[in-house]
Amino acid sequence: MTRKIEVVDYRPEWEGMFKQEAKAIRKILGKNCVAVYHIGSTAVKGLAAKPIIDIMPVVKDVSLVDAQNPEFEALGYECRGEFGIPGRRFFAKGGDQRTHHVHIFEQSNQTDIRRHLAVRDYLRSHTDAASEYAELKKDLAAQFPYDNDGYCSGKETYMKDLEQKALKWQAEQETEGTYVSLGICIGLCLGTAAGTALDNLGLWLPVGLCLGICFGLGAASAKKRPPKSDQ
Repeated sequence: MTRKIEVVDYRPEWEGMFKQEAKAIRKILGKNCVAVYHIGSTAVKGLAAKPIIDIMPVVKDVSLVDAQNPEFEALGYECRGEFGIPGRRFFAKGGDQRTHHVHIFEQSNQTDIRRHLAVRDYLRSHTDAASEYAELKKDLAAQFPYDNDGYCSGKETYMKDLEQKALKWQAEQETEGTYVSLGICIGLCLGTAAGTALDNLGLWLPVGLCLGICFGLGAASAKKRPPKSDQ
């Protein structure tokens, strides 16, 4: 039987389903497991999605995962190997009534790990983009209810553009964090020096901290600002 493509409104129970499954997956992967992330549309509160929980475990050595296929099968998963993405181990649960996808990557594979997290976090922070994406998925599900290839092809261009926006935004967030951290360090040093010299650390430490944060945010904002045109 061909699996029907359904896009439904966000369901609060998706978070609990992720946590329950992540616990079982951590137990299977053991010490090889570095982290387990909830990714995909079901990880974005308020976003309509296919009711399939996407889970991304990160491991130290992905080659060790193959030996644990029987344990994943006992949990109800089909083991699909790389399934089109080099270095991945993909597992699907639920057959035609699909409930979970597991995408395992090695921690050295930062390209795939970062793009998945970037898209998730971008949609969490940009409700307009999330709404636009939800409408696209609903339209495609109505247009291709039994054609997964058609559904995926309809999203391909949009998803490539979304991924690039998300990665750029992620880089900007990381830059801002770096500048703020640097500003805090400078502010605390200046606050300590002023407080010691004036014998009032209680006043000058908070002042230095506030000034440092303002400096960091200002520097990050200047970094993001596009250069002036030469014309």
